[in-house]
Amino acid sequence: MSEKQRTIQKSASLKGTGLHTGAEVILTLNPAPVNSGFSFKRTDLENTPVIRALADNVVFTERGTVLEENDARVSTIEHCLAALRGMGIDNCLIEVDGPEAPILDGSAHFFVQAIKEAGISEQEAEREYFIVKEKMIVEDPETGSSVIAIPDDGQNYQAMISFNNSMLLSNQYANMEGMEQFESEISNCRTFVFLHELEPLLKNNLIKGGDLDNAIIIIDKEVPQEELDRLAALFNKPSVEVKPIGILNNLDLHHSNEPARHKLLDVIGDLTLAGMPIKGRIIANKPGHKINAEFAKAVRKEIKRRQLKADAPEYDPNAEPVFDINEIKKLLPHRPPFLLVDKIIDLKDKTIVGVKNVTMNEPFFVGHFPEEPVMPGVLQVEAMAQIGGILVLSQVDDPKKYSTYFLKIDNIKFRKKVVPGDTIVFKLEMITDIRRGVANMKGTAFVGDSIATEGEFMAQIVKNK
Repeated sequence: MSEKQRTIQKSASLKGTGLHTGAEVILTLNPAPVNSGFSFKRTDLENTPVIRALADNVVFTERGTVLEENDARVSTIEHCLAALRGMGIDNCLIEVDGPEAPILDGSAHFFVQAIKEAGISEQEAEREYFIVKEKMIVEDPETGSSVIAIPDDGQNYQAMISFNNSMLLSNQYANMEGMEQFESEISNCRTFVFLHELEPLLKNNLIKGGDLDNAIIIIDKEVPQEELDRLAALFNKPSVEVKPIGILNNLDLHHSNEPARHKLLDVIGDLTLAGMPIKGRIIANKPGHKINAEFAKAVRKEIKRRQLKADAPEYDPNAEPVFDINEIKKLLPHRPPFLLVDKIIDLKDKTIVGVKNVTMNEPFFVGHFPEEPVMPGVLQVEAMAQIGGILVLSQVDDPKKYSTYFLKIDNIKFRKKVVPGDTIVFKLEMITDIRRGVANMKGTAFVGDSIATEGEFMAQIVKNK
């Protein structure tokens, strides 16, 4: 069953302090059009540069994920992205008037609340998943960290952490079976930091906006009272003490394995940088922003590989076509040599598959090019348009009384030469439902299992006079 893309219904803002800069920032979630994904807009900078939330743009992963594009950076974005992915949002423009997202309580809770207050709106385009077809693994031998993906029907995540210097974190495990569990089981899980890390981080200006309300402080050594007093002074607290489970008394745990759940939250946020939701089981061992980003990059690479070598429609030349050439001539006004489709082999409500056999007898090969014949790209586009026209006409009663006229052709890409002897299999699919007689389609031309040409088309149905 197909799913529709989703965005938020209206804008929603959050105000808070940036963890690493200490700056007061306002972050605003805004609705965004289909297929736009997630982007950050730095409204405090000249020309308000936009930074796409893609793994290609990751430049730094020390205690947070940092993106850079168009000479602008934005950091600590993983909790916001985790909330968007966890709430089933596909498209959102995130405006921020500073260099990083606010840390808030160190979890994704307040981002989730903002999304719920804004409301969720279903969009016309279908959601596209990255489907894990075979085992994928990215490892870091130095740290022992790894992220593994295996085929599974849902969006399922597991995280395992192990720290020998902590009673609480000696071995923790978190599990999420389906993104439906994100809000209740994962979203309110806060970040954590070891006590021995705090003072160096503060001295190195890595945590200017941290306080004892937005992080679990893990005690990993004996702490004399004077050090606790100094820590309380750093965070403007009257006093702090150590709980029996080995954390400071600044807060109570939401779950006994909250640190592992927070690591799982970070994995979800960082893997959002793959550019589409992942359908499979993700198993993260000792995850961190660096290994998470590397895995997101591996998914991006596989997405691009699949796009270049997509699954072509099955074509059996011996099978009975849906429409042969004579039936096509009854639907389209085109005639040879400008009728560029030989048969239709599949036709459904939203998709159509047509075939063009390219022979040396094509008249355009006389001049394009005599010594090295290549089918002109514009004629491949025309063939796609003709097949798309048949798809559009199939949506109306008595299609012989109508014609289709193309209003716009976008994002055309020519990826492979088409030469005599090739058989082109064209697949056209509706991007949106037909409205007011206007249809939007995506077209792909395959030679074998390789993409030759692809593009998007807008056509209008007009009744013949």
